[in-house]
Amino acid sequence: MFVDIAEIYIKAGDGGNGIVSFRREKYVPAGGPDGGDGGNGGNVILKAENKLRTLADFRYKKHYKAERGADGGTSKCTGKKGEDLIIKVPVGTIVKDKETGIILADLKHDGQTEVVAKGGTGGKGNANFATPTRQAPNFAKNGTPGEEKWIILELKLLADVGLIGMPNVGKSTILSVVSSAKPKIADYHFTTLTPNLGVVSIDEGESFVMADIPGLIDGAHKGVGLGHDFLKHIERTKLLIHVVDISGVEGRDPVDDFNTINKELKYYNSELAKRPQVVAANKTDILTDEKVLERLAAEAGKLGYKVFPISAATGSGIKELIRYAYEQVRSLPEPVLFSPDQDITVYRAEEKEEYTIHVENGVYVVDGPWINRLLRGINFNDIESLRYFQRSLKQKGVINALVEKGIKEGDTVRVGKDMEFEYIP
Repeated sequence: MFVDIAEIYIKAGDGGNGIVSFRREKYVPAGGPDGGDGGNGGNVILKAENKLRTLADFRYKKHYKAERGADGGTSKCTGKKGEDLIIKVPVGTIVKDKETGIILADLKHDGQTEVVAKGGTGGKGNANFATPTRQAPNFAKNGTPGEEKWIILELKLLADVGLIGMPNVGKSTILSVVSSAKPKIADYHFTTLTPNLGVVSIDEGESFVMADIPGLIDGAHKGVGLGHDFLKHIERTKLLIHVVDISGVEGRDPVDDFNTINKELKYYNSELAKRPQVVAANKTDILTDEKVLERLAAEAGKLGYKVFPISAATGSGIKELIRYAYEQVRSLPEPVLFSPDQDITVYRAEEKEEYTIHVENGVYVVDGPWINRLLRGINFNDIESLRYFQRSLKQKGVINALVEKGIKEGDTVRVGKDMEFEYIP
């Protein structure tokens, strides 16, 4: 097992802006404010799908952005909500916030969805701010920005296809040819001491995980050699590619090797022995006796296994073998898991403090996400908008907080980055 990791940037849609509008109709002399609200921005949603096996597609596309909400319209029309962006990931994907390391989602089940970035809220149109004493508000609120962040996708890859066979039959070479895995390859027995895994890409959105299972020997089911360690890695595979060296250069009989490996699988776990197999008759480039291939095909045929003559060294037959394996992976059911996955707790990030107050060179600075959102919706050239701004500060407790900080009449207050005014109690 190994972990496939991808980092992507996600941006939820911004909320649309509310607008300032007044009814202007020929026979309505006292038309009031009718500016509509902006639409909410679209969310970024992750959806787990069984048919996806790896995170390979995220190596090519890194940025994902949901649709912005539309601005409000006249006649109190609300802007259209931005479309949610649905990103499909394999079942078993864990989602982390890159900056904090907090786990945002654990997608365990097919069809499970999680909102990982919320869209911004649409701003209010000026129709919302009309009162008996303020009948013609000349301001509206802008929409709030959608959440944006870098997230880390982690998938614990469990091999869909396992390469099994005697030592030194060419399993590592096959894996290196069909994937980006770089296993150590040498001409001696037990080259592979731990399973090597690689992602085999067929086409966009089509890939599977292949494992080079360390070579088995007679008695592996009893723990001889590294028996149990090897066999545990095959338990979760959907398909086994049984690699057999038919060249005869090792001095072993290929049919005997084929039967020995299947015997070890049966002794270790009877269900494992029933796992679908396809036979890769390797090293055809140095085959000296064509009858060996015929004998192997006859033996495999008794069990209903298809045989592909291949050469990992020259690439002959590899494409056909891998395409067949992929089609099998797509159609075969998930195997029974022999050990349950450990549950992962999903942590929700705490709400950020809405504003902070600190003194900087004698200036009282008010800053934070809430105050910045408020500023974006204020028209400082309009007296009614300014009054709304002042009331918002008071209702949110900013004025009282400034008094607790020791502010005095005439002191300067900076709101956001560059808006300053004199404090008058």
